[in-house]
Amino acid sequence: MPIPSTTFTEIVTSTLRRHPAVVNDAVSKHNALYRRLSQKKNIELVSGGYELVENLDYQDNQTYQRYSGYDSLNIAQSDVLTAAKYEWVQAAINVVASGRELRMNSGEEAIFKLAKARMTNALRTAANNMSTDLYSNGALANQMGGLQLLIQSNGQGTVGGIDAATWSFWQNQFQEIAGTSSKSTIKGGMNQLWLNCVRGTDKPDLIVMTHDFFSYYWENLQDLQRYMQADEGMAGFTAVKFMTADVIFDSDPTNFTTTGETGYFLNTDYIKLIVHRDANWTVAEDRMSVNQDATVIPLYWMGQAVTSNRARQGILIDASS
Repeated sequence: MPIPSTTFTEIVTSTLRRHPAVVNDAVSKHNALYRRLSQKKNIELVSGGYELVENLDYQDNQTYQRYSGYDSLNIAQSDVLTAAKYEWVQAAINVVASGRELRMNSGEEAIFKLAKARMTNALRTAANNMSTDLYSNGALANQMGGLQLLIQSNGQGTVGGIDAATWSFWQNQFQEIAGTSSKSTIKGGMNQLWLNCVRGTDKPDLIVMTHDFFSYYWENLQDLQRYMQADEGMAGFTAVKFMTADVIFDSDPTNFTTTGETGYFLNTDYIKLIVHRDANWTVAEDRMSVNQDATVIPLYWMGQAVTSNRARQGILIDASS
């Protein structure tokens, strides 16, 4: 079947040939959590599967005992393993041009400019929406379950098919600031939540705050004339330090508003973004519309955000304001 312009499809496809690196870089510049997961190699490409399964070591072996001499030892089977199961979600974006546009931009240079502009817009749109989804509660149809689902304000919720109200090991940490959040109260809440999230050498490495919480903490550092630089891994994001964690602010307009009074204490050793290797913003074959004079080039993504340890994650809130 003839198409309006083979030049357009060839240029777009070849320009997008390195699509995973290009799109992932675009997303990381918009979202500190995505950047941290990428740096820690916690964006995992997989080949398939009906569900995404994270194996969990959820309790101690119950046969531990202290004994003397000929005491009988406990050799009963001890159940220590279970699994969290997550559903795949999908996203797509299309680079589209009508036959009219292509014929009007018939010169090779004009075609290239059109393709480049459409590609730039597609990457920006993908980055913005991926950032929104990473903070979301997954309530929209076919939406990724982001931080609001994985880490909930009361520590509860069903995540990965496990109900935290039934299984306490699966509850995340949470801390409400005493009184009204302010410069004078935020550090106490942060201190307590930090201690709750730490277990041995496991501790938060990234704290993501709304503007208001970040400002309160930042003002404390300014009084002490104690300015902290973000490490190179947080390049592009304004960051300070709390204990050993980077503290940054974000302002996703959908899920992470400027005055949202929320701070996520994240141990990213236990958070992953799992992506299907054949749908990592993969460019599909170009298609001619069956009832339009237009060419469509789709890009597909398929994956999910998962956690294997909610107890090491925390959320700071102020419900009284």
